[in-house]
Amino acid sequence: MSAPAHTSPNPHVLDNPAWAALSGAHTAFAEYPAGGGALAARYSRDVSPFAALADPEDPRSWADLRALVGDGEVASLAGVLTPPDGWETVGRIQGVQLVDTSLRAEPAPEAVRLGADDVPEVLELIRLTEPGPFLPRTVELGTYLGIRRRGRLVAMAGERLRPPGWTEISAVCTHPDHRGQGLATRLVRAVAAGIRERGEVPFLHTSASNTRAIRLYESIGFTLRRRPFFLAVRAPGNTAAKFS
Repeated sequence: MSAPAHTSPNPHVLDNPAWAALSGAHTAFAEYPAGGGALAARYSRDVSPFAALADPEDPRSWADLRALVGDGEVASLAGVLTPPDGWETVGRIQGVQLVDTSLRAEPAPEAVRLGADDVPEVLELIRLTEPGPFLPRTVELGTYLGIRRRGRLVAMAGERLRPPGWTEISAVCTHPDHRGQGLATRLVRAVAAGIRERGEVPFLHTSASNTRAIRLYESIGFTLRRRPFFLAVRAPGNTAAKFS
């Protein structure tokens, strides 16, 4: 497989962070359509559900995405408002993107690094709290930290997208029995401290409807930057026809 071709820069790297990550720091996790000069990519399907386009306005990017996912198959995209003719929108979520402007980043002494052995517990906490998609190998994308109580994982946060100069904080969640103790805030600050040590800036996404989380993030030093859409789109064609 060939790495994606680099196109002219976007106005801001955070306008298309999944593409910037897949064509940069996360190339090792990327899948591309056959042939060279790919203008679409996606994460390995056990790492993340997201795919990305080099330029959502370029029909060649959409052609490469169709070649990558297959006729009639679904891709998850960020930042695209309307797909081209022939593509069907099967899901749409209004999101918000927030960036660190005044966050106090600091280590959390009680936090532990989460790895492959912790994935079953992580997936159970994700299932219970639903902070967003998390798959068996998502933990490989960056540093994930957790807090345990009596040996049980009760809160976590970690790193997902890594466009140049930035790292996304993701999977921020707390078990319902342990909310109201500031665990999520401590973990966000700790993850941010690691990001800052690399000379990068933290950012994050959440649903626009999650007003409680937005208020929390803004209160600790994040600022709203933009309101991207997250779409699930179905490629033209019919997969059933392949087997008829």
